[in-house]
Amino acid sequence: MSRNSKIWDQDKFYFLSFATVNWIDALTKPIYKDIIVESLKYCIENKGLEVSAWCIMSNHIHLIIDSEQQKIEDIIRDLKRHTSKAILKAILKNPQESRSDYWVMWMFERAGQRNSNNQNYQFWQQNNQPIILDSNFKMDQKLDYLHKNPVLEGYVLELEHYIYISAVDYTGVRGMIPITFIQ
Repeated sequence: MSRNSKIWDQDKFYFLSFATVNWIDALTKPIYKDIIVESLKYCIENKGLEVSAWCIMSNHIHLIIDSEQQKIEDIIRDLKRHTSKAILKAILKNPQESRSDYWVMWMFERAGQRNSNNQNYQFWQQNNQPIILDSNFKMDQKLDYLHKNPVLEGYVLELEHYIYISAVDYTGVRGMIPITFIQ
């Protein structure tokens, strides 16, 4: 986690965003997004993560989360560590990966060499940009922003048509990740 952005109050909801290094569109294929979905489910079931909203885009993730069991920053650190290794491995093993000569891997390796916190590669940027959601206004604003992201980016015309998002849960349909509704 960045030295400038900290989670100070563990009893509050936070809006977090984290992106791939250089905003590389590494999450364009469902196989890579599914790794994140499974990792979020694992954190919910085993680490006490509560996800109230989520959205996976081609190069970043938005979350509204809290946790009563473990420190949020520890859960996110572990989530990012696991997903970065799993996604990089999946990219290398994917016979249908169309990115010539794995230029993506070269970019992740280059980023990893520039950061002493890494052994070989760096997939995620270090900053999570946590924003404390300490008012209904902030909560509504971030929930609206998060859920409109795929429409604004032109992925879909209707929120409910994008599957890597919690918007479907808020319409009464069960989505991919169990969420804790915002009261």
